[in-house]
Amino acid sequence: MNDPLNITAVSARGISERNRKALTTLHRGASGPFTAREAANLLVLDAGRARRFLAYLASAGWLARIRRGLYATVALDIAEPARWREDSWIVAAKLFSPCYIGGWSACEHWGLTEQVFQKTVVITARPIRRRRMEIQGAPFHLKAVSQEKIFGTEAVWRGRTRVYVSDPTRTVVDILDDPKIGGGIRHVAEILKSYLSHESRNDTLLLEYARRLGNRTVFKRLGYLLEAVKSDEPGLVLACRKAVSSGISLLDPGAPRKGRFARRWNLRINVTVDSEGVMRR
Repeated sequence: MNDPLNITAVSARGISERNRKALTTLHRGASGPFTAREAANLLVLDAGRARRFLAYLASAGWLARIRRGLYATVALDIAEPARWREDSWIVAAKLFSPCYIGGWSACEHWGLTEQVFQKTVVITARPIRRRRMEIQGAPFHLKAVSQEKIFGTEAVWRGRTRVYVSDPTRTVVDILDDPKIGGGIRHVAEILKSYLSHESRNDTLLLEYARRLGNRTVFKRLGYLLEAVKSDEPGLVLACRKAVSSGISLLDPGAPRKGRFARRWNLRINVTVDSEGVMRR
């Protein structure tokens, strides 16, 4: 039988010439992780044949299996292909699109923090079952939002794959909206201080993004933290004061529901932040 991809035939170098050519086609044609259907289109195969071929290449160490039905090419000169791992940002762009990298991961990218986090924060418009998952040993923290809340992003290239990350201003708004993805309110305060001296600071955009996101608690936390860290930003503080909504919100939703009430900001101060950004519970 004429077999366009001779799965069993192996050369002295460990892979048949035909299969090597097919592998080269995948290397050149796939920008980032790919599915069996995408591989079938590149190799001009039916879906069933493509699935079997990919499974064979992965078992032989010529491809990396990221998760069921999703593969990535491995550089031909890698000494231990089985230990190779795809860039977590590239994995996120493939699995959770439409999405962007945000929270503490974006803070690291833009130089807003020196703290290093193991988990990659992904904001996605796809339905998710779990907020935490591990892929190829890499941990992810997922947050689902509506499609209209995906804005304020910039495209960056990771190899040949375009990945979206929240711009510095959107990053700050996101962690004010959800301090958990900013590493808690202490870290949020530190990041805010960094942002105020960052080259990408944009007060107009900061307020615009906060309004567009639609959570007015962002203004409460922003205004309170600006005063708490003694930032001397009367213009921003006044804009936040005008946007404060009724109802009591927590400064840090991840902390116990206790503490004094700051009527000026309609906030329950369940975490204390001083001018050095130090948190004391």
